Amino acid sequence: MAHIVILGGGVAGVSAAYEVREALGKAHKVTVVSKAPYFQFTPSNPWVAVKWRTKDDITVDLASTLPRHGVDFVHASAEKVLPEENKVELSTGGPIEYDYLIIATGPELAFDEIEGLGPEGFTSSVCDVEHAVKGASKWEDFCANPAPIVVGAVQGASCYGPAYEFAMIMDTDLRKRKIRDKVPMTFVTAEPYVGHLGLGGVGDTKGLLESEMRERHIRWITNAKVDKVEDGKMTVSEHDEDGKVKKAHELPFGYSMMLPAFRGIPAVRDVEGLVNPRGFVIVDKHQRNPKYPNVFGAGVCIAIAPLEATPVPVGVPKTGYMIESMVTAIAQNLKEIVAGKDPTHEGTWNAICLADFGDGGVVFIAEPQNPPRNVNWSSSGKWVHLAKIAFEKYFLRKIRKGTTEPYYEKIVMQTLNIGGKLKSK
Repeated sequence: MAHIVILGGGVAGVSAAYEVREALGKAHKVTVVSKAPYFQFTPSNPWVAVKWRTKDDITVDLASTLPRHGVDFVHASAEKVLPEENKVELSTGGPIEYDYLIIATGPELAFDEIEGLGPEGFTSSVCDVEHAVKGASKWEDFCANPAPIVVGAVQGASCYGPAYEFAMIMDTDLRKRKIRDKVPMTFVTAEPYVGHLGLGGVGDTKGLLESEMRERHIRWITNAKVDKVEDGKMTVSEHDEDGKVKKAHELPFGYSMMLPAFRGIPAVRDVEGLVNPRGFVIVDKHQRNPKYPNVFGAGVCIAIAPLEATPVPVGVPKTGYMIESMVTAIAQNLKEIVAGKDPTHEGTWNAICLADFGDGGVVFIAEPQNPPRNVNWSSSGKWVHLAKIAFEKYFLRKIRKGTTEPYYEKIVMQTLNIGGKLKSK
């Protein structure tokens, strides 16, 4: 009997648990270790931050859910991964031993790299549901006393969709409250242009997102480096194409949400051969670490090189559809490995994203994620907002029911078909 330990209880971790359980059968043991006692549907965090959702709406208790589907659960933080010894030291005291390890922890949020950034400083976050809940209370206070907003993503960030989403969702909520006219809004991003997304743009994301922000009267600053954040003020350096500072900005704000840069979690950082200098897990085309072949990586925690050099550092996103394909590849490769065969499965690493804007949205497909691409398409419309709501519902159902059905592929493609028909009428 093999023991497969999965670090992380998010989209990658829980999906991996279900797929590995199905692929290997009951003869093998699967254990999920998570520092959070619940699964959270991270794409809904922007809704939580404006109180369109609650924490309970988008979370699933892991201790009562995973065992029903043949997966053991340990509520603990991974303190140190020891791949030479095939074990992980846990915050609860003793180590957990494994035959195969899947690292699916997501990232550590590097708020400390910029003075004053983050929930412990002066900006909010939608990267974690607890941050979104905290931001929601600030949002209500802000709406009682409207002032300027600064929103976006700092240098080194590798996930830009939620920044655009939250800017538009705030705009929509403020208009519903009839106070949008009292709130100047500035979008600050390390991207070289609006709609770059860490992907060099997808279809006409540049034109679509610029148009959306013009229509909503959102000013933007690109090639931006956040120098520091103080109470009510953000200092930003805007760079030219050669990476030289061309203008300094001091942006006042009454509310700010800035996505941070990511890095690998402390438990894997500095493990030579396992991670890159930033702490992200190194994997080959089979999602397997080259030095430690019984260690796999999936999701935001893995290392992917930046697409291109940019004036201000820009990371590469890992979208849900891509993560789902990584997980499937790992499960099928483990099935082959425990049977004494070589792994043959590879993730597709395509990108599909539904970005909700509160009363509309933008969708894009990049196949493969990095150009040149076989599919390079984007579109917009109110149907995207409805599709995102449906997708949230179905994915949470997947987690509760323990199904391995590929919802990112199935539901997203169905909604794209519906959207295409609606736009053609």
